[in-house]
This record gives sequence, structure tokens and C-alpha cells, in this order.
Amino acid sequence: MRMVRKKMPRAGMRPEYDFAAMSGGVRGKYAERFRKGTNLVLLDSDVAAVFKSGRDVNKALRSLIGIARTQVPASR
Repeated sequence: MRMVRKKMPRAGMRPEYDFAAMSGGVRGKYAERFRKGTNLVLLDSDVAAVFKSGRDVNKALRSLIGIARTQVPASR
């Protein structure tokens, strides 16, 4: 027997999300952090599979930055 998925609308919220009925939520909880420049990056799945944590990703990127800074730019 093949399972058929019901298509969900692409735009907007799912009808089962009723935020009025939820308790404990705080509006704008992370707004200040966002304004200070928090950056989120979505890694492709093959890249994410290599790293165990965000700390590992940052360490690798810092290494790459260090290598890039030691390279002499090509003359024009």
C-alpha cells in the first residue's frame, strides 16, 4: 500500500498552528540579538555531514581565512 501525502499550501502557516492557544511564548525574544547582527547559514547536507558542531565549522573557516591571507594576490 502506497502512502499518499496531503499537499500543504506553500505560503502561510499550517492551519493546525494556533498561536493564540499556546502559552509561554514571548514575542520578540530574540529580536535584540538579531539586530546586533546574528548570522545564520544553512549548510548543504554533504557539508553538514562533515562537521559535528558550529564550533567545528568556525574552526575550519578560520583556518581557511588564515591560509587565504598568506597568499600573494596575482599581479594584473
